[in-house]
Amino acid sequence: MQLSRFPRVRLGHLSTPLEPMDRLTKLLGGPRLWIKRDDCTGLSTGGNKTRKLEFLMGEALAQGADTIISQGATQSNHVRQTAAAAAKLGLGCHILLEDRTGKTDGAYRLNGNVLLDQLHGATISERPGGADMNAEMEALASRLRADGARPYIIPGGGSNAVGALGYANAALEILAQVVAMDIEIHHIVHGTGSAGTQAGLVTGLAALNSGIPVLGIGVRAPREKQEESVFALCGKTADLLGLPGAVKREQVVANCDYIGEGYGLPAPGTIAAIKLLAEQEGILLDPVYSGKAMAGLIDLVGKGRFAKDENIVFLHTGGSAALFGYPDAFDLPGYIA
Repeated sequence: MQLSRFPRVRLGHLSTPLEPMDRLTKLLGGPRLWIKRDDCTGLSTGGNKTRKLEFLMGEALAQGADTIISQGATQSNHVRQTAAAAAKLGLGCHILLEDRTGKTDGAYRLNGNVLLDQLHGATISERPGGADMNAEMEALASRLRADGARPYIIPGGGSNAVGALGYANAALEILAQVVAMDIEIHHIVHGTGSAGTQAGLVTGLAALNSGIPVLGIGVRAPREKQEESVFALCGKTADLLGLPGAVKREQVVANCDYIGEGYGLPAPGTIAAIKLLAEQEGILLDPVYSGKAMAGLIDLVGKGRFAKDENIVFLHTGGSAALFGYPDAFDLPGYIA
């Protein structure tokens, strides 16, 4: 798995820490819980998309692009990191935000990631929920080309085979860390949405013959649809790496029982998980991805999904900036006299 043959721009603070969550482990009564801190990648408050953007931006520069186009939901973590990467590299950045939640309050539409998008200098326009965002990006690219620009389109979540290389590389990083720490990892758990993180991680771990299973906690789609999306991208990623057939269908597993009312709408369990991690470990999760993923992990631990003596790694995909777009979700007391 020779990743050095692909264009890459170094954007992240890597390797990210792999840390024990001792207080949460004790509170839940086992198994031994660890956290892979990809909220600490360093690019505009960090997050998992930075790993993908290293390869996507590398390809964009190799192709001579001067402008980046991407899309996401209103409080998209991917969009925020894409805008930051474009700013760091001196590229123009045009962002399309899709209204996937119907939320109209000012905090959601103007604070959190949206505020940071604008601070990074991105040009932002909105689209209604259900819009064909790929077609919208292509239309924008055509207009920019007509004006003399050289745009490069990054799909939502950075989730194509090039972006997934970032998490194939993360598989190498994780294995090196567990060897250095002399621990055996039995499962990796994380939030899965646009499929790129899970596809890259599963492909990398399979290519390395690690034997470590990955469980994606879905944040948007039903299980069958999510698994098929991830598996299809695993195939494309493996082909790009020159490893066709490296991933078997049974290696792609998602649990989509914790989505709640829909994408970007935190369920009660999401809020409880965010509060618990903040109070027990001093770690901030987000209401869209990592909060739902942690809610799933906590519930599955309670149901005996994992053996008490196992080591479980929770991959923290970042996104805490989005908390500021959801101030009313937490029912906090406010100022205390």
